[in-house]
This record gives sequence, structure tokens and C-alpha cells, in this order.
Amino acid sequence: MTVTEAPAQTAERPAHRDANVLRWLGAYTTSMIGDSVYYMALAWAAARTGGDTQTGVVLAVGSIPRAVLMLGGGVLADRIGPRRVVIGSDAARCLVVLGLAGALLLTSPAPWMLIAVALVFGVVDALFLPAVGALPPRVTAPGQLARVQGMRGLATRLANVVGAPLGGVAVALGGPTLAFAAAGVLFAVSLPLLLSLRIRPLPDRKGAEPSGTAWHDLADGLRHIRRHPLLGPLMIVVAVSELGFVGPLNLGLILLAEERHWGASGMGWIIAAFGAGAGATALLLAVRGRVPRAGLVMCLAVLAGAVAIGALGQLPSVALAATAAVCVGLFAGLGGSLLGALVQTVTEPAYLGRVTSVSTLFTHAIAPLSYPVTGAAVAVWGTGPVFVTSASLCAAGALTGLAFTRLRRAELPG
Repeated sequence: MTVTEAPAQTAERPAHRDANVLRWLGAYTTSMIGDSVYYMALAWAAARTGGDTQTGVVLAVGSIPRAVLMLGGGVLADRIGPRRVVIGSDAARCLVVLGLAGALLLTSPAPWMLIAVALVFGVVDALFLPAVGALPPRVTAPGQLARVQGMRGLATRLANVVGAPLGGVAVALGGPTLAFAAAGVLFAVSLPLLLSLRIRPLPDRKGAEPSGTAWHDLADGLRHIRRHPLLGPLMIVVAVSELGFVGPLNLGLILLAEERHWGASGMGWIIAAFGAGAGATALLLAVRGRVPRAGLVMCLAVLAGAVAIGALGQLPSVALAATAAVCVGLFAGLGGSLLGALVQTVTEPAYLGRVTSVSTLFTHAIAPLSYPVTGAAVAVWGTGPVFVTSASLCAAGALTGLAFTRLRRAELPG
């Protein structure tokens, strides 16, 4: 596959007016909606073939290859280019899901069939996630990366809002077969958009290009993070803050609603409030395009988000908890978007896949390991102390970032 280089004269075009960025955004959005529809169909099919335990196994089995292969996905993205990896990943998803839909026309879903598909998706995710994170700097100028992060955040929120209801409608109308087919079509729609992307050429950085074995390239990428004055601190902030954020905002919120007898509707309002806050931050970044003193603002936003997480577990009513959730969405969304933009701007372009794979490993593979710890801790101490402990972890990540002078003074390109 040949790579088309973006013309220099469009390099500084604002991201929201750049047709190249909009094609990337359309591909990313349809792919994320397809993901949501796929997971809805998989959960429904698993529930129909067995009990709660079997459903949990089917949904969890994809996390194994994702965790094991994530760093290798970053090496592959740097070796052959993130666009090729994303195109291959969406093509694989399309073929596998449409193949499963076709199989379900002839037979009922079997557990082994669903587990096999979940494993394939786990492998594909391990390749897709580092590549999709490394792609924005290849389709827009460095000065537009904060705006692109905001646009990506809006796309993620849209996918969350549209994907699950769309999957539910498809399941209601035609069962898992129709839902899997709809997911496959969405993955297929992203392919022509990805194929039409114009890729910015990498600057000539002697010695930075992947060479030798994959293990050598991976070790080289880890050394790049360790020796870099900003990437090391940024990875620490990601690792520590995500451990405190993921547990309470996923499993912890369910347990909080049960403990306070708020019911599913109360939890729904809180989740919607969080989404509204995160969406507002994404919109702000998409419109503004740049935040002065990005490193300092990022750390302070994570710290403010930690305070809101701690408060969320102490509030007695749905209304107050939803207000705290808006603050969590605002500040955590701002901190996460700025962190992503900083990682993409300070990383040598030839290392983007490997660096992105490390940050993605923390957010999508290691942080979810806090779920059983969160559940066990809530069973012993209740939700209030657990939310405070989780907030303390988030705050520790932010304070660690503030301790690094270079990070406090970090700026995004103008």
C-alpha cells in the first residue's frame, strides 16, 4: 500500500477545517460506534448461551491478548506505519464480525464461537489502540493536536451515546445476528475514509527508525521514554492516576448506586452527568485549540478531578452526586486530553507507536485490574473510604507531575 504525503501548504490548516482531519475523525467515529454495537451484540449473545459466569468469561477473555500484545502493537505501528495497522485492524474486525453474523444465520451462537471471536478482537485491539493513538500527529500539524484531542473526545462521547442504543435496537429487531452485521458494516464504512488519508512525512531522525528485532525496537522505545525529560513523568502520571480513576468510575459507581439505593436510573443520571462534563471539555478544546501552560493545567486538572472523585463517594443524593460527576468529567477530561496532546507533541515521531502503546497499556490493560480490588475493598469498608482512597491515588499522580519542573512548564506548540 502506498502512503500519500500531505502537501506542505495544508500543514497549518485548523483541524476543524481540514478535510484530512475530518476524514480521520469520521473513520474513528464509525469505528468506535461499531465497537459499541459489537460489544452489545456479544454480551447479548453470551447471555443467551449461558449464565452470568459464562457471559463474564466471554466479555473478559479479550482482555488477555490485549494486555499481552499491546506493546508489540506499538512496535508494529512504528515499523509499518499507524495508518496501515488501523486499516488492517478495521478490515479484520469487519471480516470477523460479518463472518460471525453469517454463521449465526445457520446456527445458534455457541460459547466456543463467541470466545474465539472475543480472542480475535483482543488481538486486533492490541494492534489498533496504539496505532490509532499514534495517527493524529501524522494527519495534522503539531499546533493542532490539542484541538484534535478535543475532537476525538467528542467522537468518543458520540460513539458512547449512539453505539449502545443502536446495538440495542439491532438486537431487538433481528437478534445478535443483525447487531453483528451492523457492527461489520460500520467497520467497513471506516475503510475508504482511512484509505483516503494523507499522511505527513516523518522528519529524518537518524537512528530513531525501527531496526533489528522487535524486541530490540521495544527496548529502544522504553529507553526513549526513560531518558526523555517529559515522557517519563507523563507516563507516571498516566499509570498512577488511571489506577485511581478507573475503579470508582466503573465498578465503584455501580456499587455506590446499590449501596445508596439509587437504582439503575440514578446511576444513569450520574453517568450522563459525567459524559456531559467530559463532552464539554472536549468541545472547549476542539474550539479553542490550545491551552497555555498545558503541563501545569494538566496536573491541576487531574488534581481537581481527584477531589471530585473523593466527593462523589460521600454525597447523599443523586443530584449532588451528578454535580460531582460533572466536575469529574470536566477536570478528568481536560487532564486526559492535555496529557495525550503533550505525549504526542514531545515524542519523536518514529517512536509514537511504542510510546502510545505504553500509555494505552496502563489505561486499557493494567488499570482495569483494579476492578477486583475495588470490589473486595467495597465489601469490607464500603464505598465512601474506597472512593477517598482512589481519589488519593489520582491526586498522587497529579502531585508527582507537579514535582517535575519541566512538566510544569511544558507548553503545546502554538
